[in-house]
Amino acid sequence: MSEENLNTNKGWQNRFLVMGTVLGAVAGLASAWMLIKSAEKNNDGPPEISSADLLRSTIGVIGIIRGIASLGD
Repeated sequence: MSEENLNTNKGWQNRFLVMGTVLGAVAGLASAWMLIKSAEKNNDGPPEISSADLLRSTIGVIGIIRGIASLGD
């Protein structure tokens, strides 16, 4: 494989890493904003998140990540 092909292969990988980072940050920001708005609407204070809620959310996020990872197959 030539050096030019190696650079081209690394280029798409870097683009995907940057794109994933930006999309993850935007999704995290949107989630935090929605949580803040919901907490303000319901009790005007910091949200009370139970362990069960956190576990359910974590399992959901893992499912989404697995779904995205399977797109490459």
